[in-house]
Amino acid sequence: MTTIVSAAVLLSSYAGVAPLIGGFIPALVSGKAVVAGASVPVWLTPLSCTLFHGSALHLLFNMVMLVYCGRETERALGPGGVAVLYLVGAYAAAAGQWAQDPSSTMPTIGASGAIAAIIAAYALLYGRNRTRRIGPLSASLLHALWLGAAWTVINLMINLAMLSDQPVAVGAHIGGFLAGLALTRPLLLWRYRRA
Repeated sequence: MTTIVSAAVLLSSYAGVAPLIGGFIPALVSGKAVVAGASVPVWLTPLSCTLFHGSALHLLFNMVMLVYCGRETERALGPGGVAVLYLVGAYAAAAGQWAQDPSSTMPTIGASGAIAAIIAAYALLYGRNRTRRIGPLSASLLHALWLGAAWTVINLMINLAMLSDQPVAVGAHIGGFLAGLALTRPLLLWRYRRA
């Protein structure tokens, strides 16, 4: 669905206004901005913003990561578990972006934050513990944190390569990733208790 909607919007004349209509705008949540005209209700924008991407490369990169990590994560957590990760990850990404700058009027678009939750689950489920434990932080948690940092840096590099004036939503990536870290074990236990 994300690929179809994003591609249709990117190829249409609505590519410039779609982020304003369905993007997540932190200032709207804070009550510091008002959007004139038709737009998605503020409480739905964490989901609707996952349907819009800034470019074909942005969409392609997100979908490759979703397919690669999502397929393997689905084997462990099931389709319902991946859906929960994606949905909660989208809202956690919006919360992370809002926490970064609650007065921002820049629309956040893309599925990166929701996908970051799936990447975190993938890292916890399939990561090799090459990292050593540091104090109270387990090796698997440190491995997942390194993967999250790499995911954000890759997004920053893609942004620079495209010479885009749209900043990478680092807060959204962190929020989604933290949601994935928090939900992976409970979702795994839930799936196997139901089996």
